[in-house]
Amino acid sequence: MKKYFFALILITMSVFANAQVVLSDSAKISLMTCGPWSGAVYAFYGHTALRVQDDSTDMDIVFNYGFFDPTQPNFMYHFVRGETDYILGTTSFEGFISEYAYKKVAVYEQELNLAQPEKQQLWEALYLNHLPENRGYRYNYFYDNCATRPRDMVEKFAGGKIIYPPTKEGQTYRDLLHECLQPYPWNKFGIDLVIGAGADSPIDVRAKMFIPSYLMNSFEGATVVKNDSVSYPLIRSTTTVLVSNEEDNGSEQIIFSPLIAAFALFFITLLVSVIQYIKWNKTQLPQIYDTILFAVYGLGGCILFLLMFFSEHPATNPNWNFVWLNIFALVAAILFWAKPVKKAVNIYHFINFAALTLFLLFWWLLPQQLPVAGILFSMSMWLRSGMNVFMQTKRRKVNKRYVSSKYMKAGWGQ
Repeated sequence: MKKYFFALILITMSVFANAQVVLSDSAKISLMTCGPWSGAVYAFYGHTALRVQDDSTDMDIVFNYGFFDPTQPNFMYHFVRGETDYILGTTSFEGFISEYAYKKVAVYEQELNLAQPEKQQLWEALYLNHLPENRGYRYNYFYDNCATRPRDMVEKFAGGKIIYPPTKEGQTYRDLLHECLQPYPWNKFGIDLVIGAGADSPIDVRAKMFIPSYLMNSFEGATVVKNDSVSYPLIRSTTTVLVSNEEDNGSEQIIFSPLIAAFALFFITLLVSVIQYIKWNKTQLPQIYDTILFAVYGLGGCILFLLMFFSEHPATNPNWNFVWLNIFALVAAILFWAKPVKKAVNIYHFINFAALTLFLLFWWLLPQQLPVAGILFSMSMWLRSGMNVFMQTKRRKVNKRYVSSKYMKAGWGQ
């Protein structure tokens, strides 16, 4: 850590020393796009940075909006709440490339087609943005991240209006996330649980640039329009700096996918329900199983509740997964063993069964793309609440017949 710390200090000092440098005509500013890396969840989507190179002053610096400090107090809590602050950091081009060479990740360089005054303005803006009082920003995975920040800087100093080529129509934020997470089924499933209906509206070309590869492709075909008669390509040239190693960055070798896990859970739930029906009041297995099942679902519901109502993250509210993954299940799990509130638990099961029945019947009509595995996961809870309602009804009928039989016998005895 000390080695990287001192390296960062040296690079920072280098940036400060070159702050007043006037870039030469041969200076280059490039958009650097890195491919996805399977070694960390935040790297599944790739990365973007800006490179400033000027051989006349031996300057070769990469401006990176993706720095954050995971050792900050309560980092995970603030991350879940969307209160993560990122900073604009700098590194040498050699250090930047060596990191991705080690990860065996592809890196592409697109030299921006800027005039010298525009390059100078962009360089000075990056320098000012790098100052300690300016470098921090509140990270937002859709609207303000390591890809959108470089795009905004380029747009501001491109010297004209940038016209981007059209992309596929009808795509949503969720569609683009699915593309990145296709090799990682459990991460894809988790994203589908926590991202709500706001991620399912069609987005335009510019909004898609929160994904580094979409930013790179849009820049590749973009045109800068200065006036009615002057226009030119935004990108002067594109170079593949590093080639990825597909063997190291392939799909996860997972057999136990979310869908298979959901099938397995539903099968176990069905088996427990059959045992409950056969054994009736002779076993506590159903009660133990319900406690575990509803507690787990309830804990997941607590996370959704926090994201929906106490988070700065976008597109987390409304979230229709909250119908089956909610905090009320955790409360119910605690009360399953309390006999004084048995009537309240029965009412909960009835309401839960009715709500989940409607949820499952109108699944495909909901204004949110829900994970298919969620159908079976929610059906497990639906089945358990339904079975408890059924057994309670059966118990009341048996008790009613028993009481009626007792009175009848008492009457005949007279």
